[in-house]
Amino acid sequence: MIDDERLNAFEARIDAGEKIEPGDWMPDEYRRQLIRMISQHAHSEVVGMLPEGAWITRAPNLRQKLVLLAKVQDEAGHGQYLYHAAETLGATREELIEALLAGRAKYASVFNYPSLTWADMGAIGWLVDGAAILNQTMLARCSYGPYSRAMVRICAEESFHKKQGQEMVIRYARGTPAQRAMVQDAINRWWWPTLMMFGPHDSDSTNSPALLRWRIKTKTNDALRQEFVNELVPDLQAIDLSVPDAQLRRDAASGNWLIGPINWDEFWAVVRGNGPCNRERLEARRRAHAEGQWVREALAAYATRAAPREQAAVAG
Repeated sequence: MIDDERLNAFEARIDAGEKIEPGDWMPDEYRRQLIRMISQHAHSEVVGMLPEGAWITRAPNLRQKLVLLAKVQDEAGHGQYLYHAAETLGATREELIEALLAGRAKYASVFNYPSLTWADMGAIGWLVDGAAILNQTMLARCSYGPYSRAMVRICAEESFHKKQGQEMVIRYARGTPAQRAMVQDAINRWWWPTLMMFGPHDSDSTNSPALLRWRIKTKTNDALRQEFVNELVPDLQAIDLSVPDAQLRRDAASGNWLIGPINWDEFWAVVRGNGPCNRERLEARRRAHAEGQWVREALAAYATRAAPREQAAVAG
């Protein structure tokens, strides 16, 4: 078929709710957008371990340490699932990781902010992971099969992360005055970066039209952000915590909580590598990659030596 016929057949399948699989024909732009989005998602999971990983050795008790260890381990696994999904599109893991380490690849801007106190573990869990769940639940219904299926397990695990963070915030909100002040400070610092995490307004997003057309995404950035605000504001108010927005108000007609303007200059500065922790995060990833070089070399050597034996076994 000529390209127009192929494209029409491709879009008809998507409109019918079918999943596109790795061996199927797809437009080059569909493939490009998926590789961009999945790799950015994978990088976010891996870099996202860093703000919380810094607190593993400083957890207040053994239970909290075990919970945090399990969560960080989950994030590493999520990155693995997603790198595999990107590989089904023809990208190689080496190319994706090299782009991250070179500073060419993007990841969620929210992970370029510092975790200053133990209460940040709760704020990250409830706010950041809560925002991620809204986005990932949508992606579990996306048109590309491997990405959609990876999201099913990731969403299940992220739901525990959100509940763990929510439990921490509620406990400290009901605790001593110092604990309440600490958790309120954490909410204040993570609120706006979490809202930026959904991406620019729909009118300013150059990728959204293609993502929505091919049902890689099924909701817009602004729709997801509004859903998050509507969920979080009443829940925080119920435990006498607030968000740092003097213009926050509830619109009686729509039932939506309306927020003040987001500082998009700050968002784009962070995206371009000038956030509070951009350099620190990349340096940590580069150091870990260099320190793991011997492991990759050992695995490659083992694979090289094992290949002839496996081929002989098959031939025999």
